[in-house]
Amino acid sequence: MDDRPDWARRIRAEREARGWSQPKFVAALRAHAKQELPSDASMLRTIRRWEAGETRPDDFYRPLVAKTYGTVTAAIFGPEPGRRDSEAELLSVAGMDTLEIVTRLRTSNVDDATLDGLRVTVDRLCSEYPYLPPENLLVEGRQWLRRITGLLDRRTTLSQHREILALSGMLALLVGCVEYDANDRNSEATRRAALTLGEESGASEISGWAHEMRAWFSLTKGDYRGVIAAAEAGEAVAPNHSVAVQLAGQRAKAWARLGDRRQTEIALDQGRALLEELPYPDNLDHHFVVDPAKFDFYTMDCYRLLATEDRLAKAYASEVLRAGTEANGAERSPMRNAEARVTLGVVAAREGDIEQAVAMGSRALEGDRKSLPSLLMVSQELADTLVGQSADHPAVVEYLDLLRQLRIAA
Repeated sequence: MDDRPDWARRIRAEREARGWSQPKFVAALRAHAKQELPSDASMLRTIRRWEAGETRPDDFYRPLVAKTYGTVTAAIFGPEPGRRDSEAELLSVAGMDTLEIVTRLRTSNVDDATLDGLRVTVDRLCSEYPYLPPENLLVEGRQWLRRITGLLDRRTTLSQHREILALSGMLALLVGCVEYDANDRNSEATRRAALTLGEESGASEISGWAHEMRAWFSLTKGDYRGVIAAAEAGEAVAPNHSVAVQLAGQRAKAWARLGDRRQTEIALDQGRALLEELPYPDNLDHHFVVDPAKFDFYTMDCYRLLATEDRLAKAYASEVLRAGTEANGAERSPMRNAEARVTLGVVAAREGDIEQAVAMGSRALEGDRKSLPSLLMVSQELADTLVGQSADHPAVVEYLDLLRQLRIAA
């Protein structure tokens, strides 16, 4: 058993995935540092202590290590001590249950307490996206969207009206995402409604996420130039919000599929630099929040497609699985975990381990909570790799049939 801290294990794993010796790691740190570092002998002793978990890098070295590895500080070292437990805080702020909120909505006036309750409800629904069955989330999301938009006909102040528009926009984003997960044709109309609500409320982040949804739709349909156009449109309206990080990630994924390594890495670095400057998110489960582990997810996808980087793709997939799994084995991020397993399957297939590749790919298809367009896209990439390696292998034939059945069901 490896009893080192996760950050110590990752520092070494990332170095080895790049094929770097410890002296080469020192050289890479120097290249990214803005000031002179201690002597090579001193740095080597420091790195050995880091990798053994004996000393944790300080405030200067943590971001430097992350930058050298092309990720963000919190992805390796986690949140800083003292972060709020926002989920508990949100529940305490509401101070009311669903029945009371609905009762308040039926009154003639809209007060601040009601809006507080609605904010918490919308945050709760967005936080249930990773694991709640889509049919349940879709029903509840649509119900609350009707309730909230119904308030627009009430007498409200200007600030309350804008708040209601923004809450409606956020819920429309969520409903549109769940619709697309389930291959519901209403998803594009819902996305457009969210874009309009974002524009009318002045909530640029909502507009940015509506453009991000268009980028996602285009990616899963193979329209990679459309991904880039949508991402650039979103970045133009919300350049400083966390959605810009995900937009950069979508651009990187598109460039990777177009085979342009340089543009892929430029997009990843732009997203990394912005995310490094943003505060650590309060609620990691919220679907419209970009957390450091999600950046590892983008990078994993890109390195899987850049076939010369299999070791890095495997390393990032392992990190995605670690971050997306609770200590008791429960899956915190089942959809990210599924794509991480597909990545491990692709790497195994390229290494000639067909049985392992099929096992990983099959397990990715088993989860109850899945985004069908995204999962089918990456699963097809695994299928193509398997066919290129051993099309007649019985396990490959079985996997292709399983994937075909999922497409028919979708």
